[in-house]
Amino acid sequence: MKQLWAPWRLEYIVGDKELPEEECVFCLPETPDDDRRRLVLHRGQHAFVIMNKYPYTNGHLMVAPYRHTADPGGLSDAEALDMHRLLVLCRSVLQEQISPEGFNVGMNLGRVAGAGIVDHLHLHIVPRWNGDTNFMPVFADVRVIPQHLEATFDHLAQGFSRRHP
Repeated sequence: MKQLWAPWRLEYIVGDKELPEEECVFCLPETPDDDRRRLVLHRGQHAFVIMNKYPYTNGHLMVAPYRHTADPGGLSDAEALDMHRLLVLCRSVLQEQISPEGFNVGMNLGRVAGAGIVDHLHLHIVPRWNGDTNFMPVFADVRVIPQHLEATFDHLAQGFSRRHP
């Protein structure tokens, strides 16, 4: 039997699914000192790009506004535009760095819609490849991620820094 190694998944499996009310993974401090540990790849003017700590596929990114809000209708025009610009940037960087054949892009609004964090709006950008869905998620509820998160972070950070030094 072959082994699958995804140590970061254990933290999700056994950890608390609910964050204390005062903690939000999408609420960032003003300074970028902790960005690498938090997997923040890029800061825009009104929103930022962060890697999904529990990705569906390699390179699964998210874009979130700095402001803590769950309502896309409550975004200012500047916030909505910045989120869209960052989506376009993410797609370009992912295409350049890991060459996916397609993308799933979307928001899960509300817990019943699949939102793991319901109180802070975020947009998912999931790179896809032909054949990336196989028997593992169906039979074993396991997704195979071929690269460690830190290695993926370093690889994608190069793409973001080339576009926005």
